[in-house]
Amino acid sequence: MLCEGTDFAFPMQADIYHAITTSDAFGAQIKRWVPDRTVACSFASAGSAFKEEVVPNVNITINQVLVGRTKTDPRISSYDKEGITSVVITNIKDATGANVFIETTGKRKSESTIFEIATIQPYIGPFGSIEYYKILLKRSESQDPRI
Repeated sequence: MLCEGTDFAFPMQADIYHAITTSDAFGAQIKRWVPDRTVACSFASAGSAFKEEVVPNVNITINQVLVGRTKTDPRISSYDKEGITSVVITNIKDATGANVFIETTGKRKSESTIFEIATIQPYIGPFGSIEYYKILLKRSESQDPRI
């Protein structure tokens, strides 16, 4: 697994996982998550500006949204350099190596929260090249313990 170095603009690191999808004997799809690489990044809670309007809901859900950036595009696999649609980001660590976002209950209690990419946009600098990727992450509804 490749690992990018951190700096003042990207003080955190996060693990990128891509899914390999296969079918079982009955045709049901099975996703196997494989680690791709560790990227330098910076993420923080998106705050109330990115929250949806109040929606009546019988279920209690955790809607955690993060905004941040990475040096490289997490949708491109480091193995075959092709775009991947099934991508999750987890193990977001601060400069000291401590997990920043962890689950407090459920199957992944005390483990790192799993996030899905909601939006990703390249940031084009003043010289016309991509400087980093702006990313909006949302907490995955499926906190799969197999990742």
